[in-house]
Amino acid sequence: MVTLRLKIFLCIAIIFFFVSIFYLIKKKYLSLKYSLMWLFSGIVVFLIILFPEGFSSLMGKLGLITPANGLFAICIFLFMLMLLLLTSVISRINTKIKRLIQSIGILEKKIRELEEKKDIQ
Repeated sequence: MVTLRLKIFLCIAIIFFFVSIFYLIKKKYLSLKYSLMWLFSGIVVFLIILFPEGFSSLMGKLGLITPANGLFAICIFLFMLMLLLLTSVISRINTKIKRLIQSIGILEKKIRELEEKKDIQ
């Protein structure tokens, strides 16, 4: 079982986690759109900290022998979800960068053509 001292320490850590996320949002270092996943994962961990007995019984009903296995499974799932989100963001950014580079190339070509026309006249 989780001791009261450990519960208090973990609750303080989660509160610090939430404060850090809100600070990053406030300073615009982190977009609200991307912070939702971090907030969701923090809430899940906070609920597990507050109700470890409920988590243990839920893991038992799911057929897991030890709750630690369930905790690892949840952590792995959350990490995979975060990686998927970040990968999709990177893919979209790469597509936008590619289009931007192509547009700049077209504009530079038009500028060179206009300068050549001006030099000829």
